Amino acid sequence: MTKAQRFFAYLKDKRVGFIGTGVSHTQLIRVFLTKGIKVVILDKKDEDHFPEELFYEFSAKGVEFALGDKYLDEVFNCDVIFRTPGMYFNNPVLTEARRRGVIVTSEMEVFFDLCPCKIYAVTGSDGKTTSTTLISEFLKAEGRRVHLGGNIGKALLPIVETMSETDVAVVELSSFQLISMRKSPEVAVITNISPNHLDVHGTMEEYIDAKCNIIRHQNAFSRTVLNADCEETMKLAPIVRGSLVKFSLSGKTDRGAFLGENGMLCYTEKGVTTPVVHKDDIRIPGMHNVDNYLTAISAVWGEVSVESIVNTAMTFGGVEHRIEFVRELDGVKWYNDSIATSPTRVMAGLNSFDQKIIVIAGGYDKKIPYEPMADLVNEKVKILILLGATGPKIEAAVTGSKLYPESGLKIVRVKTLEEAVSEAHRLANAGDIVSLSPASASFDLYNNFEERGKHFKRLVTEL
Repeated sequence: MTKAQRFFAYLKDKRVGFIGTGVSHTQLIRVFLTKGIKVVILDKKDEDHFPEELFYEFSAKGVEFALGDKYLDEVFNCDVIFRTPGMYFNNPVLTEARRRGVIVTSEMEVFFDLCPCKIYAVTGSDGKTTSTTLISEFLKAEGRRVHLGGNIGKALLPIVETMSETDVAVVELSSFQLISMRKSPEVAVITNISPNHLDVHGTMEEYIDAKCNIIRHQNAFSRTVLNADCEETMKLAPIVRGSLVKFSLSGKTDRGAFLGENGMLCYTEKGVTTPVVHKDDIRIPGMHNVDNYLTAISAVWGEVSVESIVNTAMTFGGVEHRIEFVRELDGVKWYNDSIATSPTRVMAGLNSFDQKIIVIAGGYDKKIPYEPMADLVNEKVKILILLGATGPKIEAAVTGSKLYPESGLKIVRVKTLEEAVSEAHRLANAGDIVSLSPASASFDLYNNFEERGKHFKRLVTEL
């Protein structure tokens, strides 16, 4: 009997609750039902707002429901609770449930326990998704069978029984997933650390401590990849247990990938430097993507050939919602950068273009400061269209910059994304670039940044 089979057998006589029915939980619930496990769905949406097709599908299979405002009351009647990453681990109800003996876990925690193959995992404040995707693309180019998932949108626990020891799992992990993790991957990557999700974590200390779980439980044979250019990341070097590899845009590292003065991405190890690929041969634009390539190269070096890396660089067109080209209309180019939910992501996007652009920004307030991007917005943006709860905060930061009086920046306030796209279309001239770069989360108007990005693309396509 495999470890996964033993796990599912253990749950046979347990009452298992799932908080929320996002992509990962929906897939997992279906698997649990095929195993004959008793399932309860806990969701704050009431019966009128819960997805009708899911309600009928799961009701027909004997699933129980706890819906509406008091949905968390049912936690105490379950033996095991799977929390969605959006449900804060230190929520008082979950804390009390653990005190009373309820097992509180998550899809990714259990996957790490049961996964039979090597795991590469990536976390960080920015660049996680592209770096994770690049690692998977490198390994696929090398002929490996790769399972890509985690915070990137696909649950891996539902397919864990189909995996073999020769496969590879590549996962993106958020601080919300990592906060309760007690197992680390064989290869752990931290792209960078900057203020993010402080509306939930409350302090930078808790946010950083959650990130640390990606390396805290590694063994001596593991690999840790850190950003040599990020002071907060390098503070974690003393707790690295295995092999430490560093990547850098700004100079040579003693071990890891770096950008040379001639524009070549190189890898150095034991005093030997190997040229890999020139930055101009990387298909996706922007220095932040050069950084992402250095990250991914550092993670896979020794297991992926230079040829596979070069082929990927010249053919990989990027990840949806990350400076994604949407269309050109009347000489105006439109880009979807909905993933840019923080100032650092916005700054990376702005630096990808060699002209002043039109930016649509604003959204849900994660309680992060916007002053760090204020000067660059004044330098690189000609028209700033603001909406959402953070619109006034972004405007205050930008107009408070010493560069604002001479910048010529025009600020436009709107209420909806439809209005924002309409205004950008009206104000743009041939040769202009328009980018959705929100600098904010999407939760005030959308469930996630993907939904926001898809809506933006639909609006632009319909112009």
